[in-house]
Amino acid sequence: MPSGGDLYARFWVRHTTALPAQHVTFGALRDANDNGKDLRMGGQNKALQWNRESDDATLPAQSPAGVALSTPLPVNTWTCLEFRLDRTAGRLDTWVNGGLVTGLVVDGTPTQDVDQQWLNRGGWRPAPADLRLGWESYGEGEDTLWYDDVAVGTTRIGC
Repeated sequence: MPSGGDLYARFWVRHTTALPAQHVTFGALRDANDNGKDLRMGGQNKALQWNRESDDATLPAQSPAGVALSTPLPVNTWTCLEFRLDRTAGRLDTWVNGGLVTGLVVDGTPTQDVDQQWLNRGGWRPAPADLRLGWESYGEGEDTLWYDDVAVGTTRIGC
């Protein structure tokens, strides 16, 4: 992984089954600043989410209002997912098909139902050591996924 500053990643994903209510992961980054625990991108309550393994914080909060600020992952079509980790300020942005997803943003100002729970842990500054793509379910939920055109860099790559 490139070191310091912003880290951007972009990949195309296609899957066959709608995201389940239970927690699933399809992308993970091992965080060297968090005892090697994963920062996970996946879904819960049928919508996209981020999850921090070490304290189980979710982005957005898994309240009905928080989930409504996210989006489902479209089924049986190629979808472009992008994210930016600001490793200096501990911020996170997420785009789906080029559009910023309001519920998947950590902007440094606690917002109820979005990043308030995430920011309860002060001083989070991720240091991702890798990017792993695949499928992991923590309840029920099988899926078949394809990934394409994976890119990582220090500037936004775009769809």
